[in-house]
Amino acid sequence: MADQNGLETKVSAALNCIDLSDPDIQKSAASLKQACMDSGFFYVINHGISKEFMDEIFAQSKKFFELPFDEKMKLWVERNRGYKQPLKNQFFDQETNQQEAYSLVGPETEDDLDPEKPLCGPNVWPSADVLPGWKETMLRYQQEALNLGRKIGRIIALALDLDVDFFGKPEILGNAMPYVSFNHYGVQDADPSKEYILGTPAHSDPSLITLLATDEVPGLQICRNIHANPRVWENVVPLKDAFIVNIGDMLERMSNCVFRSTMHRVLFRQERYTIAYFVYPSNDAMIECFPFYFVVINCPCFSDRLPILYPPIKCKDLFNIIFKNVADGKTARDITEA
Repeated sequence: MADQNGLETKVSAALNCIDLSDPDIQKSAASLKQACMDSGFFYVINHGISKEFMDEIFAQSKKFFELPFDEKMKLWVERNRGYKQPLKNQFFDQETNQQEAYSLVGPETEDDLDPEKPLCGPNVWPSADVLPGWKETMLRYQQEALNLGRKIGRIIALALDLDVDFFGKPEILGNAMPYVSFNHYGVQDADPSKEYILGTPAHSDPSLITLLATDEVPGLQICRNIHANPRVWENVVPLKDAFIVNIGDMLERMSNCVFRSTMHRVLFRQERYTIAYFVYPSNDAMIECFPFYFVVINCPCFSDRLPILYPPIKCKDLFNIIFKNVADGKTARDITEA
């Protein structure tokens, strides 16, 4: 089957499912490792965030996007937060898209507007008169999602043969810098002649990992091999009450490209809401290859020994480099400036 761009698309991607309630964490680590070396995507179930709270988060997100356009535009800022209208998303301006978004950084720092620290500084919030209780709800979600990210980090550490608490260090996820994007994919201004609507162009995530909560409307597609001609895009089917988790460019880099930061995009046919939670280490964390990961064991995709592919770099510096490249659809492998 071909999409409207003439690109082949499979029916669905077969992704591993990680159950956080499973007491056998080594089994979970083995399943996660296979997923991260294969597609870079997996589901997480029994994650500890209640269905009732997730329903409330999506209801509040919908309330925001139903506000009048002028009200939403009061929250437009140039930095990586606030409201972004359709067709004007700052990271994907090489193609039109039908995604509007509201983004938060955390933790907030009121006086830090250093342009070299793009995830620092204050957020911009809707007025409590317009959306009462909205800020408090979203701050709670920020914290609960970060706790989930740390749980997943423990399993990732084991999958990489690291100490289980490796990612819990203060300089990594102990003082993490999360970035949350509440997304609405609307159909009102779409071209009726096209079978699909472009929600988000092809890209990889610059994060350590990304946690995606979605409604039941499909749209996410992944491409395991960006060099294939034509590219093969696979649909990621929403799994009820699950998060879709993917490896980001930073973790791909730290694993010496053993774990994959996979290209993905959004094509949709009906209105859709998602929440993407990008987990970043602290600004001053060193993003460097794990000490032993230039030796690849039991990995048929690589030779027995690989050179370290990337030099160490601070998170804030790599973040800025990646965000300059992400609009071009590049992954960590393609970035040579660092």
